[in-house]
Amino acid sequence: MRIPFLKYEATGNDFVIIDNRKKEYSFSVEQIQKICDRKFGVGADGLMLIEPHASLDFNLLYFNSDGSSSLCGNGSRAAVAVAAKLHIIKDKTQFNAYDGAHEAALLADQTVRLKMNDVHDVKKMPTGTFINTGSPHFIQIVPEAEKFPVKEEGRKIRYSKSFSPGGTNANFIELLSDNTIFVRTYERGVEDETLSCGTGVTAAALAASFQGYPSPVKVKTLGGNLSVEFTTNANGSFANIYLIGPARRVFEGIFEM
Repeated sequence: MRIPFLKYEATGNDFVIIDNRKKEYSFSVEQIQKICDRKFGVGADGLMLIEPHASLDFNLLYFNSDGSSSLCGNGSRAAVAVAAKLHIIKDKTQFNAYDGAHEAALLADQTVRLKMNDVHDVKKMPTGTFINTGSPHFIQIVPEAEKFPVKEEGRKIRYSKSFSPGGTNANFIELLSDNTIFVRTYERGVEDETLSCGTGVTAAALAASFQGYPSPVKVKTLGGNLSVEFTTNANGSFANIYLIGPARRVFEGIFEM
């Protein structure tokens, strides 16, 4: 079977995206892993299928490169850009993702403003903060994030008994001047450091608010720059959370399965 696809990146987080509005395609875990393989497949951090939805603009199915499912903030932003390219939407949308309905808007310069779901539970821990932004994230402040052994330390946290059995993503952030943070993320499901992680960036910005960083927090990643807007409630929860950053087409093609 020959399957057309688009390859998009959102601050270095890259995805294979398939228009599945006719519900022609479904993939096993092994097939997802093959598509995302960087030597024997197209190569990506994840695979996404854009499908029809009964009441919203579209339904987004997201799979990590190991075949597991989760919410992907950067992937959702890329999917919104693809939905516009496919003329499913214009400049605004409501769509369904792993954790429910989301709103998004296309801004200038290939920028997508994605509304995340409210965050109610924040867990302060001895070495960091745990926040679920649609995917679970542990956030640890480090002095020099650029030199930090993210893969080694992130893997330890990801498989720590504290987060079993599901595990967690691990984010290491450096607090910079000008209301800016630098974030590096070890992603569960990719099982490696990625150049950027949307749900991780969001969690990191919320965690930085406890260190005196008000909304909007500017975020630097290895793959590019984003920003996160939010409202802090009196009880410590967060609402009106927006992840804002670019999403860009890399190429498109056809693979055989």
